[in-house]
Amino acid sequence: MSYYHYHVFFCTNQREDGEVCCANFDAQTMRDYAKKRIKTLGLHKDGRCRINTAGCLNRCAEGPVAVVYPEAVWYTWVDQDDIDEIIESHLQNGQPVKRLMLDPQ
Repeated sequence: MSYYHYHVFFCTNQREDGEVCCANFDAQTMRDYAKKRIKTLGLHKDGRCRINTAGCLNRCAEGPVAVVYPEAVWYTWVDQDDIDEIIESHLQNGQPVKRLMLDPQ
């Protein structure tokens, strides 16, 4: 059993060599938005959901990326609406958003 029902890691890595990375897609802003939204919805209480920053998750070419544990569901997104959909569908209702999922590889 996991400590959190859902534990979400947003890659916010910035590569110094100029290669493609999640930070190029404003990942920190989306992570901050998700954390605020989770708190607004009360999903942060009682170990229900935790939003964290991660260093490089090594899927740079597919970025931006986030992963939801314990299921290990990998997501990418385009905008805040996609983040809202992940929160509502997956984190609130337990239904992963297939259109935003990456192959688990």
